[in-house]
Amino acid sequence: MKDDPRQHPFRHSQQDVEAADRIPDTPQTRAPAYRLAFTDPDFLCREELRPVRLQLELLKPQMIMDERGIESTIVLMGSARIPDPTGTAVQAEPPLIETGGGARHDEAAGAAALSHWYDEARRLARLMTEKSLKSYGREDVIVTGGGPGIMEAGNRGAMDAGGASIGLNIVLPHEQAPNEYVTPDLCFNFHYFAIRKMHFLMRAKALCIFPGGFGTLDELFESLTLIQTGRMRPVPFLLFGRAFWEAVINWQALVEAGTISPEDIKLFRFVETADEAVEIINGAEDGS
Repeated sequence: MKDDPRQHPFRHSQQDVEAADRIPDTPQTRAPAYRLAFTDPDFLCREELRPVRLQLELLKPQMIMDERGIESTIVLMGSARIPDPTGTAVQAEPPLIETGGGARHDEAAGAAALSHWYDEARRLARLMTEKSLKSYGREDVIVTGGGPGIMEAGNRGAMDAGGASIGLNIVLPHEQAPNEYVTPDLCFNFHYFAIRKMHFLMRAKALCIFPGGFGTLDELFESLTLIQTGRMRPVPFLLFGRAFWEAVINWQALVEAGTISPEDIKLFRFVETADEAVEIINGAEDGS
């Protein structure tokens, strides 16, 4: 991603970065003011530079994915706390709020009861990646949040199929690390949630939402809002586990209250299996 000297006659930036590392050590050259602006982390982290940081977070993943030729993605979202039911994955510690021991135990037990969704997410990712390989990894590339739980299952399923997958990780206070199944050169790290969510949707051919908590709900409703308001074209929007989602969200109450229209319920569909989801995604692509 260096400047290409064939595109212009000027000395390129990397040459000056290397030259700056060789300058004599003097009081003047040690001063922060003397650093090249684009290599100065203190300068780039100033409050006034927020617009630049936002732009950089938008551009870096976009440019890398463009260079890889990635044209469309299948988005998998869901809880970081849902474990691999077989216990064979090397999982990072999921982000848990500090609570008393009993509450923590109940929380873990609840997430374990949902562990079959890990298998479905993994299978869905494997099936879609097998399809992606037919387009040389340009179409239907799995993208997750890059963390543990359902996200890990998605990246793991892509690896099972022998394909690449994307991880959009984010810096959190408890140091959420990317799972080991994300393709390394497609593993991105974000500071801004908003830009991260944009990258989830910019190439999305389908959205597959598994049971989850606040983060999953945030991503679900932002995506639904964009489709509902016409800010994003409709794509298959699949909620895995009707029982879970109908227990968590009273969709019909929103219709009866008049805060959404009956047609809005048709923006998403409930599915129970990876095979059902693949059939819907493929059907949408075929126009059926």
